[in-house]
Amino acid sequence: MQPKSYLVVGGGLVGAASALRLQAAGFAVTLIDPGDRRRGASFGNIGHIAAEQVSPLASRESLRTFPGRLFGLGGPLDFRWRDAGLWAPWAIRFIAASDPARHARGQQALTAILAHALPAWRRLAEFSGAPDVVGRDGHAVVWMSERAAEAGRRSWEGAATGSAAFRPLGEDELDSWAAVMARPPAGGIRFSGTAQVSEPQAARDALMAAFLARGGEVVHARVERLSTGGRVVAHLDDGREREAEGALVAAGAWAGRLMRGLGFEAPVIAERGYSVQSAEHGWDQALPPTVFEEHSMVVSCFTSGLRASSFVEFGSPDAPGDPRKWRMLEQRLSDLGIRFPPEPDRWVGPRPTLPDYLPAIGRLKGEPRILYAFGHQHLGLTMAAITAELMAALAEGRDPAIDLTPFRLERFDRTGA
Repeated sequence: MQPKSYLVVGGGLVGAASALRLQAAGFAVTLIDPGDRRRGASFGNIGHIAAEQVSPLASRESLRTFPGRLFGLGGPLDFRWRDAGLWAPWAIRFIAASDPARHARGQQALTAILAHALPAWRRLAEFSGAPDVVGRDGHAVVWMSERAAEAGRRSWEGAATGSAAFRPLGEDELDSWAAVMARPPAGGIRFSGTAQVSEPQAARDALMAAFLARGGEVVHARVERLSTGGRVVAHLDDGREREAEGALVAAGAWAGRLMRGLGFEAPVIAERGYSVQSAEHGWDQALPPTVFEEHSMVVSCFTSGLRASSFVEFGSPDAPGDPRKWRMLEQRLSDLGIRFPPEPDRWVGPRPTLPDYLPAIGRLKGEPRILYAFGHQHLGLTMAAITAELMAALAEGRDPAIDLTPFRLERFDRTGA
């Protein structure tokens, strides 16, 4: 028998979108979230609907280039040594998942789901009454030196990009960046088939407003554990309990603890990103979201201001931020000649990442009342809308739009990786 009511644990973009789709499908839904908007990855991300990122980061190429990308050498990759007990076992699984055959299967799986990402977002934005949430089409990748541009273009020409495509930027187009930088990029490419949301929190607010308007309930609390019996019970940190016939775990970087309590291994880790933002800036809002590939930095202009984001830091999702990373972001903006104030809003948040860089999407084996959707790594915003549609299909007993086998948690039980 299909549940008629659901607890959705987690109120990021994946959880909010899924709660809305479930409520609209006729289920009675209670969304449980701590209520701190800045806590999760949904708050400070770059707003990019990244249909081109079909190649999992678990790869031999990532292992080969690992040393040169370390933070100590000026790169974006860092590990919190205090949290070695968290990331060391995860790293062993990551190495195993970088096997070429597994990487190829992962790329096939991401290609399938990301082909639906942008159309699903357009449907979701329209459905939530905020069609303008999905804004400009495309983004740019630029390089500041001729040598880097030549190598970068060659690399992208050999890369899989799924349903997205790109073309070289002409000199006249590159000059568009000259007005906001010390000098124009030496080269670049412009993608189509990708997009940007007008503002990540505006997107979430629209989803939550539509969810509440349809009769959904929101509870602000942290779920300490889930238990199953006659019904699914969420035990909250304030001593309360909430129950329903089913539950969806969409708790991001905190999902692993909940899944372990249900007897399932979910080796999710917090892969933390950093951003700085200001409403006062010298960027041209007509420019597309721009990846400065040499600096491992993305710059994007929202209705609320200019945001720059970078870094891949493995550790506890609740650890304090590292001020060195914000300073480095601000220094890179300064070096590029992008006008930005000395005291921007600084944010750090945890991307929930599984060792093979595929999300966990499915129904719990042996406990069909529990659905799960987490581990979307850098693609949480990108895949939020299609994940919500997949969750609604599972809850209603319909066949999902894509094969979910590659995304099931049982892949970790089966391979140990």
